[in-house]
Amino acid sequence: MGARQLRCATWNIHRARGRDGRVDPSRIAAAIDQALKPLDLHVLALQEADEESRPHARILDVHRIAASTGLDYIHDDPLRWGPDSDGFLGTILFLSTALKPLHSDVIDLPGRCHRGAVSVEATYQTRPIRIMSTHLSLFQPLRILQMRILGQYLRRRPRMQTLLLGDLNEWRPWSGLMLHNGLVGTSLRGPVCRTFPSAFPLLPLDRILTDAPGEVYGLRAVKTAEVSMASDHLPLEAMVTVA
Repeated sequence: MGARQLRCATWNIHRARGRDGRVDPSRIAAAIDQALKPLDLHVLALQEADEESRPHARILDVHRIAASTGLDYIHDDPLRWGPDSDGFLGTILFLSTALKPLHSDVIDLPGRCHRGAVSVEATYQTRPIRIMSTHLSLFQPLRILQMRILGQYLRRRPRMQTLLLGDLNEWRPWSGLMLHNGLVGTSLRGPVCRTFPSAFPLLPLDRILTDAPGEVYGLRAVKTAEVSMASDHLPLEAMVTVA
């Protein structure tokens, strides 16, 4: 059988605040229609997609996004922060119906700003894969601690290929200790691409990574006039092999 492939994208939407300072959720939805819908994604991860403070209230029309992209919005309870939220601390996952969910969790991560991760274990063309999305701290020591917690979570779960995507806030292409195999318990890897700031990208803050025997390829930032104005990050998209 040939290689199984997932087309994935991740985007920090900055709580729908565009480069012009205007908060406009409909502009995010329009940018997804214009730039991401044509990609025929299997996985779409959004960060900063709920309000920052409690009750982490919803911002987007997630059902419009699901209908537009053909993806399933997967955050039925308990995968939301609360009844006013669409995701878990701003992280929202949309998945293709080709991915058959088996188990899902939310994971609290420490920090001055409350952070979290969403994990979904699924099968894709009979192969198991874990899809995790998160938004890590701006502070490097906290990123290391947060990845250590995710590594501890992975050790408690069945072994399977893991796909990690989101805003990791790691500006160094080599990523430092936070992705070290000894810390995380698995070797997450993938190419890097500059995504921040959206007008003139300088830093590779957003990542799409997987561990052996998977591979990330065709990585690119999605830059259009609509996308660049809608958020301070550019979306990142790539293909991931499921082995």
